[in-house]
Amino acid sequence: MRRALGRGLDALIPTAPPAQEGGKSAAVLTLPLEKIRPNRLQPRKFFDPEKLSELASSIKTHGLAQPILVSYDAASDTYELIAGERRLRASELAGLREVQAIVKTPESDKSRLALALIENLQREDLNPLESALGYLRLMKEFHISQTDLGEVVGKSKSAISNTLRLLELPDEMQKTIEFGQLTEGHGRALLMIEDSIQRKRVFALVMAQKLSVRQTEDLAREANMGRAESDEKKVGRPALKKSADIRAIENNLQHSLGTKVDIKTKKDPTKGTITIHFFSLSDFDKIIKVLQK
Repeated sequence: MRRALGRGLDALIPTAPPAQEGGKSAAVLTLPLEKIRPNRLQPRKFFDPEKLSELASSIKTHGLAQPILVSYDAASDTYELIAGERRLRASELAGLREVQAIVKTPESDKSRLALALIENLQREDLNPLESALGYLRLMKEFHISQTDLGEVVGKSKSAISNTLRLLELPDEMQKTIEFGQLTEGHGRALLMIEDSIQRKRVFALVMAQKLSVRQTEDLAREANMGRAESDEKKVGRPALKKSADIRAIENNLQHSLGTKVDIKTKKDPTKGTITIHFFSLSDFDKIIKVLQK
């Protein structure tokens, strides 16, 4: 399995032979919308109405830039959508009666699901929570590692690991990321907070004051150090004892390593300690590899 996945998507899901239409072979078909059935295994749950409307306007003006993916059902003489539901919905909104489609033939429902997930993940059509659930489902159903999955979807192992960690957040926090109220960066910053009560408190303040990722990271470090500000008026500008240079170094290390980093200096600013936290074996492996370079 590892070797096959390394060759990319087509090594996992075979492409169908060129479809026949009117006696002529065609790699891309033009299909009437009424012949296309929804994907019963659709991994995507949320479709932003505003963005859908924007895409419909673009399709009206410029047409559909990328064909959808379908599979053919000879028994009903219809096509089941595999990937591209957002494009299909927008095409309907735009008043199109037909769309271009590429036909693929998954060998099973498992393969159909993989194709739908991977196509969406490669196109970055999923929100961070949908991506995390997609990664997890592919890893479980195909028994593959984060490294192998990264080769298929074109992501680094650390990027996949960071996205998967969003599933450790409580449901209420996950929903804000799913619906675009907070970003994946906010989610990673909230995960830095070790105490669940402090995490909820910081989350409420971030939502109420629409704080940036950087401000959320600062609050997370403050919460872990037991110096979280209780006065909401001071949240936007937390009083930090660390210098701006030290905070900048912490942030750079945190982004590079994908985990929490604490730098503490002594009275003599030329001496101190650097603490690098890890929250999973994947985090630990990545830190070790970076340090050994």
